[in-house]
Amino acid sequence: MPLEKYRNLKKMNKIISISEFHKETGNVVAVKGWVTNQRSSKGLEFIILRDGSGFAQCVVEAAVVSAEVFENAKRLTQESSVTLTGTVVKDEKQIGGYELRVNYLEIIHIAEEYPISNKTHGIEFLMENRHLWLRSKRQWAIMKVRNQIICAIHNFFQSEGFVQMDAPIFTGNACEGTTTLFSTEFYDRPAYLTQSGQLYGEAMAMAMGKIYTFGPTFRAEKSKTRRHLSEFWMIEPEMAFFDLEMNMNLIENFLKSVVSDVLKNCKFEFEILERDTEILEKIAKSTFPRVTYDNAISILKGEKDVDGKFTIATMEQDLKEVEKEIEKMNLEIVEKEKQIASQNVKQNRKNQLQNEVDTLKNDVKELEEKAKNIPQWISSAKNFEYGNDLGGSDETVLTRMFDVPIMVYNWPHEVKAFYMKRDSQNPDLAKGVDVLAPEGYGEIVGGGERETNKEWLIGKINEHQLPMEVFEWYLDLRRYGSVPHAGFGLGLERLVAWICKLKHIRETIPFPRMFGTLNP
Repeated sequence: MPLEKYRNLKKMNKIISISEFHKETGNVVAVKGWVTNQRSSKGLEFIILRDGSGFAQCVVEAAVVSAEVFENAKRLTQESSVTLTGTVVKDEKQIGGYELRVNYLEIIHIAEEYPISNKTHGIEFLMENRHLWLRSKRQWAIMKVRNQIICAIHNFFQSEGFVQMDAPIFTGNACEGTTTLFSTEFYDRPAYLTQSGQLYGEAMAMAMGKIYTFGPTFRAEKSKTRRHLSEFWMIEPEMAFFDLEMNMNLIENFLKSVVSDVLKNCKFEFEILERDTEILEKIAKSTFPRVTYDNAISILKGEKDVDGKFTIATMEQDLKEVEKEIEKMNLEIVEKEKQIASQNVKQNRKNQLQNEVDTLKNDVKELEEKAKNIPQWISSAKNFEYGNDLGGSDETVLTRMFDVPIMVYNWPHEVKAFYMKRDSQNPDLAKGVDVLAPEGYGEIVGGGERETNKEWLIGKINEHQLPMEVFEWYLDLRRYGSVPHAGFGLGLERLVAWICKLKHIRETIPFPRMFGTLNP
């Protein structure tokens, strides 16, 4: 394409995003982006371009473009930035379902050798290069799903008449216990980074009726498990005149709404993530089982069945299947390594096989870890002591019996926060609820009815050895116009991990902060 015609095209406002290709089939357009991948064939350059909105294959053909344009196409490196002009063609076989037949190319920047190649990298290396890792197709898809989940959350609460309000990040009091507080200084006074906006949410609900907060929270837990972050985002609604049952109804409707929204709007992203959405589709239409703590423990210990299945026998069968899968993968690795060593296999195919072997070895390593863990999970389940909180492995075993989220409610009050309402019929129980996600993801929601009995609340504050003076404002909520009220908290990153079926929560947030990780 002559340069003057290209300039005229830009004046016509025809520079578009890849996500708009579906509206421009057969039209000549320009798109700006980065080279994600590139391969060459005789007289052809195939460029996978990303622009933030999506990915597209762009074909540069020597017979169509000028010699200068074709040479520039051959010069491109991974992550080079370009403007490509060409005709949009519908092609279901290509990523995104469309292709750009290029007739002009303008180089914006030729990137230096990119440290993250298409081969398999170790997780520590990727974490150290998180600022670049975010550009990968997989991370792009995760961030797009995260964004859609956030939109769905706001849409749900706004449509239900909630008011979004903001809780402070600096606080003078603990909410979830003092052992996980990040302490700091606030104008020569001791202060803490918030563990939760819930206490403030209660105050705001007494003014507005139904509110939700959505902001960062902090937990000083020296843990690097796949479920833990030190900085994460919490959604915390609080509702005046709500009891536990109304709270559970809201939680169920909320989760179904979010899952349905993401299923509708993130089909392409789920394809990239290879996420089997069948279980999510079932969740959007199912009723969540509600199980008392007492019944949950009986199921966990293998004393009570769920539709004829028992936890211990199910986990023992899972172990056999994992061991069988490990054996199968190891045989596949041996076969592929033989092909790599063969003199009759071309180098490109060898490189492809090596990537497959590396992936298989990582999968085997994870399965071996699971095979090592299952006997420990079984032992923990068998020996679980009534009255304890559920650990991560206990949640894994319990949710193995269900293929939709379950609600565990009416907990021993000793394992719940000081503000949880005691059951007037059985003061040993607190009217709390935890929602446990299937597929081994465990708790994603924690909530319950709030204590309205001022004297019981004072007793719990003393029992937890918390300073009474910093909770006087909170006690005022029981002195002036106290009403039944309830709420819950949902960790955004845990929700993203489960919906995307990710192996580790560190992939759910642009720049994760957890024990040992502060940079980049």
